[in-house]
Amino acid sequence: MTRKAISRKLSDSQPPSLPAISHGPAEENIPAPSVHSVASDEHPASQSSTLRDGDEDSVNSVPKRVLERGIEDISLSPKRSRARAPPRAGEVTQKRGTLWSPEEIDQTEVLIKQPETRPISQEQLVAEVKGIYAGLVMVESKCIEVDNAQSSMTDASPKLNNEQWQALIALHRTLLHEHHDFFLASQHPSASPALRRLASKYAMPARMWRHGIHSFLELLRHRLPASLEHMLNFIYLAYSMMALLYETVPTFEDAWIECLGDLGRYRMAIEDDDLNDREVWTSVSRHWYSKASDKAPATGRLYHHLAILARPNALRQLFYYSKSLCVPIPFLSARESIMTLFEPHLNGSPTRLQEIDAAFVRAHGILFSGRSQEQLAPSVDEFIDSLDNHIGRTTRRWMESGYYIGIALGCSLLEYGSESNVLMREIKSGARTDDTDTTMQGVEAAAPSQSLLDALDFTCRTHDVVFRRFGDPSVTPYLHVTLSFLHHLSKFPVAMAHIESKIPWKLISLMLNTLVGNCSRFDKIEGEAFPRNVKESPRPLPDDFAQRGLLWVEKYYPADWFTAAKIDDEEKYFEVASMMEERQDRCLWLGHRIASSSAWLTYDKNLRQFSVAPRYAIEIANLPTSSDTVRDTLMQPDGRGARNGADVDMRDA
Repeated sequence: MTRKAISRKLSDSQPPSLPAISHGPAEENIPAPSVHSVASDEHPASQSSTLRDGDEDSVNSVPKRVLERGIEDISLSPKRSRARAPPRAGEVTQKRGTLWSPEEIDQTEVLIKQPETRPISQEQLVAEVKGIYAGLVMVESKCIEVDNAQSSMTDASPKLNNEQWQALIALHRTLLHEHHDFFLASQHPSASPALRRLASKYAMPARMWRHGIHSFLELLRHRLPASLEHMLNFIYLAYSMMALLYETVPTFEDAWIECLGDLGRYRMAIEDDDLNDREVWTSVSRHWYSKASDKAPATGRLYHHLAILARPNALRQLFYYSKSLCVPIPFLSARESIMTLFEPHLNGSPTRLQEIDAAFVRAHGILFSGRSQEQLAPSVDEFIDSLDNHIGRTTRRWMESGYYIGIALGCSLLEYGSESNVLMREIKSGARTDDTDTTMQGVEAAAPSQSLLDALDFTCRTHDVVFRRFGDPSVTPYLHVTLSFLHHLSKFPVAMAHIESKIPWKLISLMLNTLVGNCSRFDKIEGEAFPRNVKESPRPLPDDFAQRGLLWVEKYYPADWFTAAKIDDEEKYFEVASMMEERQDRCLWLGHRIASSSAWLTYDKNLRQFSVAPRYAIEIANLPTSSDTVRDTLMQPDGRGARNGADVDMRDA
């Protein structure tokens, strides 16, 4: 059907309109629809239009305004030409064989004037936005109707042919263009505050994603493989539109970033033929999700998405899944998704993981699900028995694994964000008190679960192995995340009372004393302020980025520690040699802060040595010397010390 025919067909339809928009204090009278989440955003019923009865064409209900509106009507921002006018004839004498030089003429004579612009009034802008919204709602309603109708069809229903798929793509493309026009107009520099707020009040980014992209993508996904080519085309179309909005409508930058990550993940998921293409789109999606998590580090949903993209690295997957449940805004759906990681290990299915990694993941699967309890002790034993030799073999490559393991163990102590966990309850209650009566009442009122006791045994046995590696720089990231967890818990006496007797405080004090010898700035580690170089821009450690957003680092880092850091996304996990000293100072500072109460660790400022409270002053058998521990780890095959080795990209380790 032609464009004019479509226009005639809809000439008698009355599109809905936005409520009147005022420009003064009364603008708050604009009624706003109820918006709950990105996953469930609908425009209000009063704003919806009803299509004429008998209209069966899925595309021909596009409003007349959409088809007949000229480019000049939506070009709200005049564009200034940056081109320099060439010299006029007779102004420059140019010899044959020589190039014209701009220095040969008076520059002021060739500058062009600013193009004449037509200012747009508030009334015109409001009318434009209302017109765009009217057409948008009509197209949106048709998209919802068509998507629902197609989704309800059974497998026995007739398959869509190529022309029908193209028609559906054209319909959704029209909706995306309408949203684009709406955002440009409502966010115009001349727009009033009331006009600018409309996009948020009516949840336009969420509606664009849900009705313009996501519903249709799900329809295409369920029709695979027949719809593959059309799905690819639509993903590219939607990705281009989101990238354009990311550049032109920065007000909703966070929404565009996450949408770009979602589109990249869709594209990655349907790529089965070319592994290189799959890896490219995995990297693209990971980039956007990582960027989104930097802007919203407390949002667990983003870590869940990163966990999916972390395949086949099971250790990294476990880290991201656990983190998604142990942040201030947990993503509870991750409790179902994480089982896709655990199921093969719980069922005894063969995997391609190293035995030590498989044992670690299997132990967490048992702790998380409560299934196969008979396999817990053998799995923990297998991991613990192999750990020391594994660290010795992998040397600096274990630095990344170290903070992944340390964070996963911390999450296991919180029972992966379970609200019934006694530690979680204390942390979320914010009951930072040293009152003895309150402490004893809290301990008596809430007994730790068996899952917490099993996780505590697993964690402390791991500590016992790692903290015996005195002088080994490969284990300092693990020490760092462990001390940050204990430092936070030390502010909650009731919570600490449940685990303090099992923590190997003596080994921790000995490990810290091995780092004291390398410290050159005792004023930094003995002060109360976070140790940082105020003369330089912050350079967070890889383990800082890994911990960012977790419940136990909420008050750990300075407010500008990450926001003021000028680091590209791909460099966040790049380990450089200078970080070793900073990480050691950080560990010593955390140890000193824990020792300030003298309840677990103690610190002698005169001797500059750490020790433990009398109740933890126990003899430890089979203590290795520093030379025993680092003989194989400090010296690489080429004779270079790991302490002074080349820079390492932690992501590739």
